[in-house]
Amino acid sequence: MKKWIFISLLLFVSLSFTQVLQRFPKPDFQSGYERPVMQTPAPRSLVLEYLDVGVLLLVLSLTTYFAHRRRSRRLIFTMMIFSIAYFGFFRKGCICPVGSVQNVVYSFFNADYVIPLTVVLFFLLPLIFTLFFGRTFCAAVCPLGAVQDVVVVKPLSLPKWLSSVLSLFPFIYLGFAVLFASVGAGFIICRYDPFVGFFRLSGSFNMIFLGGFLLLLGTIVARPYCRFLCPYGVLLNWFSRLSRRHVRITPSVCINCRLCEASCPFDAIHKPTTAEIPEDKIVLVRRIILICILLPLMMVSSGWMISRLYVPLASVHPVVSLAEEIKLEDSGLRTEVSDATQAFRAAGKSTADLFAEAHAVQQKVKTGGWILGGFLGLIFGFKLIRLTAYRRYSEYEIDQGDCLSCGRCFSYCPVDKNGQTIIRLNTEVT
Repeated sequence: MKKWIFISLLLFVSLSFTQVLQRFPKPDFQSGYERPVMQTPAPRSLVLEYLDVGVLLLVLSLTTYFAHRRRSRRLIFTMMIFSIAYFGFFRKGCICPVGSVQNVVYSFFNADYVIPLTVVLFFLLPLIFTLFFGRTFCAAVCPLGAVQDVVVVKPLSLPKWLSSVLSLFPFIYLGFAVLFASVGAGFIICRYDPFVGFFRLSGSFNMIFLGGFLLLLGTIVARPYCRFLCPYGVLLNWFSRLSRRHVRITPSVCINCRLCEASCPFDAIHKPTTAEIPEDKIVLVRRIILICILLPLMMVSSGWMISRLYVPLASVHPVVSLAEEIKLEDSGLRTEVSDATQAFRAAGKSTADLFAEAHAVQQKVKTGGWILGGFLGLIFGFKLIRLTAYRRYSEYEIDQGDCLSCGRCFSYCPVDKNGQTIIRLNTEVT
């Protein structure tokens, strides 16, 4: 009896699969079949989107208050945990101000794209707060930075020359992100977000591995992504240097007690310098003048080199990559046919129009390469000038551009708001 029941179940399953195969036959691309338009998940309601903006504004305000008024690392850390929970795991890292750079750029170069107001607010609010109060967004609001900050164990101080070289990468990353977004080649910041896989509990092996590597590296090199990769950090750095009410190590007057000397894991504290200039002042001035003279040459040569790479850079664009596949198939250099080329041929579109569109994209990338190269050459020249110039510091000062307003140095300073020295035990006020 059991044997017959088992055979009956097998027959039932077989008949079921037969019905499925009959209902969903294999598409025939040669009979006019058109692939269905892929649907994206429905966006959040407008009310919830503005709720996210409200939460962003609230957390920015509280973090700024905790950094400037309360001067409390503990409260800043509490906001950091909240940002990881809400903007990270609950909102799954989207939308974030870091990636919104691409949406803003794409809206400038694509008239058909209407950028949501919430995206504009996510892009602008951190910059506005940074312009007035420094990088309090980086201190505790950004989930990408917060998740790195909680794993800092024993950070090492990097050599100045190494930090200067690594700090060029965010400019390169930002430049290519703007270039690709402007021509419609994609949003590479979102595509290669190293931590979104953790927030969404899913992702490719390569991105999960990259995120894990950065977190592991972050135990000894504090916030490696924020300092040496984040493209939005470039804008925050510029705006922070203009801020009038940036946080300070000392609330009043520095007494050069040296207690804060090793408190910053981001090497954003300038130590007092000696009165003597390490080199002849005339030599330094001549060196800066030489760099300024060579600056246009740096910009032109860098622009030429990147513009020559327009063919491989443009291949990232879906239209260009499709045109390359069609060309390979028509020339007989490739016998395998991809789904994309089958769908294109079934749609009955002209290959001449496709090639013309691809050529137009390549020319845009070529022009953008000149602009990107000139920008990077200018940044490189300014970096050389900054390394060459000599500045004297009479007390411990923070670098307003590199300081993330994390508040670690607050508990080390023995001077209160009134300039009075107080006694601290285990970095807490007694």
